[in-house]
Amino acid sequence: MKERKRGGKPSGRVPETKKAAGAAPFPERPAKQAFPADVRSQAKEPFAEPPAVLPEDAVVGRNAVLELLKGGRDVNRLLVAEGSPAGSLAEILARARAQGVIVETVTRSRLDAIAAGYRHQGVLAYAAPVPYADLDELLDTAAAQDSPPFLLLLDGIEDPQNLGAILRTADAAGVSGVIIPKRRSCPLSAAVAKTSAGAVEYVPVARAANLVQTIGRLKERGYWVAGADMTGRAEYYEADLTGALALVIGGEGKGLSRLVKEKCDFLVRLPMMGRINSLNASVAAAVLMYEAVRQRRKASDRSGR
Repeated sequence: MKERKRGGKPSGRVPETKKAAGAAPFPERPAKQAFPADVRSQAKEPFAEPPAVLPEDAVVGRNAVLELLKGGRDVNRLLVAEGSPAGSLAEILARARAQGVIVETVTRSRLDAIAAGYRHQGVLAYAAPVPYADLDELLDTAAAQDSPPFLLLLDGIEDPQNLGAILRTADAAGVSGVIIPKRRSCPLSAAVAKTSAGAVEYVPVARAANLVQTIGRLKERGYWVAGADMTGRAEYYEADLTGALALVIGGEGKGLSRLVKEKCDFLVRLPMMGRINSLNASVAAAVLMYEAVRQRRKASDRSGR
C-alpha cells in the first residue's frame, strides 16, 4: 500500500489489511444538509440597521410640546417639519420665540427619523434635563460666596461627552458656575447629564446670547478673564488664577474664537512636549481648573482664611 503524502487528501480506499479482515468499508459521508429557504435568504442579505430610538430628551407631538412650553421647561431646540399645517403650531411657535427657543425647520423625512416611529405631527422639541440658571442670578450668587468667584466659560464646546466631563470636574473643583453660548454649542442634554455623573444637578449652567458681551459684563463686575490658548505668553502655572476669575475654554479643534480671544485679559498655555499639539477640551479644562484650586488654596492659607 502506498503511503499518503503529508497534507494530501485520503484516497477513500480501504486498506488491504482491513479488507482481508472482513471489515466494512468506510461509511459514505452524509449529504450536506441545506438550510431552509428563509434562513438562506437571511444569510444573503446585508446586516440590517439597528432600529431607531427616540432620544431621551426629545418630546414629540403638538400637545406634548405645547404643554412643555406652557410649563416653562427649558427647551434647547424646536424642530418643525416643512409644510406642516398651522392650527396649534402657531401658538407653539409664538411661545417658543417668546421664550428665546431656537426654532429650526427640517424636512419631514428627517423628523420621521428622529421621532423613531412616534407620531410627531410635524413638531419635536429637545428639552433640557435640568433648568438653566439665570445669568444675573448666577453672578449674584457667585459674588455672595465667601471665596472669590470662579466661573467657567465654554466657547463652542460641541461634544456632549466633553461638556459632561467638564461639568463633573467643575463640581469637584468648586466652580461657581458655567456659562455656555446659546448657539453653536452643545446644550444640556440627557447625554451630558449621564456623562456628568450627576454634576449637572449641582453646577449652575447659564446660557449667553453673546459670549463676547458677557465677558464685558464680567469685567465690569471685577473679574479677570483668562483664556486657554496655545498662543498664550505664560504657561498656566505662571499666571495668577486667584481672585475673581473667569476661565475660558475653547471648542474642540477650533479653540477660542477670534473675538473671544481678543476680549480676554490674558491667555495661558499648557506645555506640549509631544508630537500632538493639543489636548482634549475636557482634559485641558481639568488641568486649568485644578491649577486655579491650588493657587487659591495657597492664597487662602497665606491670608489665614
